[in-house]
Amino acid sequence: MRYVIAMVCAAVCAALTTVFIASPIATQVVGGLTYDNPDTVGDLHSAVFMGVNIIGLAVGWLIGWVIGGLVVKGPKAAQ
Repeated sequence: MRYVIAMVCAAVCAALTTVFIASPIATQVVGGLTYDNPDTVGDLHSAVFMGVNIIGLAVGWLIGWVIGGLVVKGPKAAQ
């Protein structure tokens, strides 16, 4: 059950990261640099976008793992 909760939280957190966080961060990183080639802009934007999404997925997994541990063990395991 703990894995299911972690996967659901990871998916939700990754979706929220993709919609609200990843694109503005990628745009800000790309906008602060100068480039010789337009392809470099697209490559860097994609790399930052995917990197932020992977971090969001990992954070969601960790949050779900902690919540799943609390749900599975319950209050009696602490005694």
